[in-house]
Amino acid sequence: MASNKIDVRMLSKMFLAGAQNLEAKKEWINELNVFPVPDGDTGTNMSMTIMAAAKEVSGLIDDDMESLAKAISSGSLRGARGNSGVILSQLFRGFCKVIKTEKEIDIAVLTAATEKAVETAYKAVMKPKEGTILTVAKGASIKARELKDAGVTDMGEFIGEVIKYAEYVLSQTPEMLPVLKQAGVVDSGGQGLLEVLKGAYDAFLGKELNFSLGDISSAAPKVKVDAEASANIKYGYCTEFIILLTKHFNIKHEMDFKAYLESIGDSIVVVADDDIVKVHVHTNDPGMAIQKALTFGQLSNMKIDNMRLEHQEKVVKEAEKAAAAASVEEAAPVEERKEVGFISVSVGAGMDEIFTGLGVDCMISGGQTMNPSTEDMVNAIDKVNADTIFVFPNNKNIILAANQLQYMVEDKKIVVIPTKTVAQGITAVINYVPDLSVEENEAVMLEEIKKVKTGQVTYAVRDTEIDDKVIHEGDYMGIGDTGILAVGREQEPVTLAMVDEMMDDDVELISIYYGEEVTEEEAQALGDKIQEKYAGCDVEVQFGGQPVYYYIISAE
Repeated sequence: MASNKIDVRMLSKMFLAGAQNLEAKKEWINELNVFPVPDGDTGTNMSMTIMAAAKEVSGLIDDDMESLAKAISSGSLRGARGNSGVILSQLFRGFCKVIKTEKEIDIAVLTAATEKAVETAYKAVMKPKEGTILTVAKGASIKARELKDAGVTDMGEFIGEVIKYAEYVLSQTPEMLPVLKQAGVVDSGGQGLLEVLKGAYDAFLGKELNFSLGDISSAAPKVKVDAEASANIKYGYCTEFIILLTKHFNIKHEMDFKAYLESIGDSIVVVADDDIVKVHVHTNDPGMAIQKALTFGQLSNMKIDNMRLEHQEKVVKEAEKAAAAASVEEAAPVEERKEVGFISVSVGAGMDEIFTGLGVDCMISGGQTMNPSTEDMVNAIDKVNADTIFVFPNNKNIILAANQLQYMVEDKKIVVIPTKTVAQGITAVINYVPDLSVEENEAVMLEEIKKVKTGQVTYAVRDTEIDDKVIHEGDYMGIGDTGILAVGREQEPVTLAMVDEMMDDDVELISIYYGEEVTEEEAQALGDKIQEKYAGCDVEVQFGGQPVYYYIISAE
């Protein structure tokens, strides 16, 4: 029977159930994306965000509210992908600020936590828009306050009514955003949040649910298979200990330590408290993990188990390989630190080559078919030895995640240029002037990217009507900075019509980046036609290699 208070074990179950329900519904949520493009990924982004936190929660060693709150908050932030994922992580972050000091959560605490969640998420968004996940979260929070003030004491009734009102708010999102109404869908981010709440409520009511780590691991990005779940164990020693900190241990240190552990093992759990760090790792060389940990403080509660004695010979061989790899990495020459470095989100071999040729130090894969996480960006920053690093997200859905870097990186100045397309990113890099200050370069870049118009050609994955254009599944679409510019059944006419819509008297350069499904001959033929029509412009045709989008075209 459900209680009127939520303890740490129940909250853990509720969180995992919410994560699993979102994971199960992610494809359906993807289909709710307003634009009928094949890279609609709200559900995927939200799922990967919460699954990163679920991985942390599943591996917790201690059952206390503070550890659980830290696992949810830090795990979701590091795994945050896309705008919806970042907002979800901020909702969790605000929620955890309130609950971390509690032994049990009653209706008063839960109400305060939902309010803090909404406050934190709204602060994270530069220009909050109603009719989104934020609106649904706010509606749930308002209802929670109303029920609490009305004297509701039954937790089951309380949560049920909050969810019911959240459903109502979600149903109203098409009235708040005309683009949703036109497409005939509710807000996808709001739907994702609702699925998290519903899953959590099911767990609270005691419904039989599976909380296995294996399910969570398989859904999370770049997560190795649990060694114990495999018949062929790669890492033989289950190693656990507590670090009694004698040095400052912030989130950057935590991530670096985790990254090191991942280089020598898997099944990683690192949970930092004010003065201790709890560590769990499966590795072939516990000594390497222990040696690294000793750089942060003294160790206690040490425990090492050989998980598969019968595979000892194989384990030793793999340990030798891991040690040799680590030695090679340590012996690699350290690049001299420079004043300024560049990181860009890119997709496709051609785009990577273009950015590299312009002096970009490190590419982060994604932006078209899969948004990179905040942790992916932090890892890229670690690879660039520079005092100041310019980051080019090159996708409007990545900008919010990129902005979180300023809170997560302490030893480098991070300057995020809010580029919404690769074309803007290329323009930003080109306009960097070494003789100018960081602030002056930032101002120049921000001004120059405003002059870039971008069009992208892809296909529709469903029937809809947007921007007064009737779109059928399989149609080609030319999508501009502010909406759909052209629709049709044939690719080249749609592309040419899109370019026509992008042109004005100020355009001097048209750059055509063709994707992996377009031949050089096809792209060059398109370029010739555009050149013929706009003889006063320079037309450049380059291989982008991007998936999903046949062409990315800029006019500036």
